[in-house]
Amino acid sequence: MIEIREAVESQAAAIASLIMTAMTDECCLYFCGEGRGLDDFRQMMTMLVEHDDSQYSYRNTLVAMDGDRVVGISVSYDGAHLHQLRRAFIQAAKQQLGKDHSGMDDETQAGELYLDSLAVLPDYRRQGIARKLLLATKERANRMGLPCVGLLVDKGNPAGQALYTSVGFRYANDNQWGGHPMKHLIY
Repeated sequence: MIEIREAVESQAAAIASLIMTAMTDECCLYFCGEGRGLDDFRQMMTMLVEHDDSQYSYRNTLVAMDGDRVVGISVSYDGAHLHQLRRAFIQAAKQQLGKDHSGMDDETQAGELYLDSLAVLPDYRRQGIARKLLLATKERANRMGLPCVGLLVDKGNPAGQALYTSVGFRYANDNQWGGHPMKHLIY
């Protein structure tokens, strides 16, 4: 039986791997500096998940658990805190990957719980786990007093968009992030 819970720090490595799944290898490599690869990025992301002051912190993460195994994640945070939370990523990328991302576009804003990353392990897909994580993320927004959950979905990802709309997300506007045309959806 799958259970949705708040993440704990000891799950950092599993959470970081699932965040990278959500980001795709292409995107992860984009964030790496010259001569750096996915292992370097994974090490940095694991460290960021362990920290309290990162957008990727375990404190911002819900986990789907199958016994003691993390099989899915939802990473979300108050959009009003994006710049404060992103500082850890920018600093870590400079120090560990040799790349400056201080000019990165904003993917969220105040007034929404931003769903940064959603991923489920391949062997656990098509079992309703992503749906459970999305509903739990909406509950988190309600507890935080935020009016909606927002996310960006790549326009080239119709399956992702279908999942989000099936739960209740609706189109808000077009957006651009990381050089990709995106749709901003809210719930």
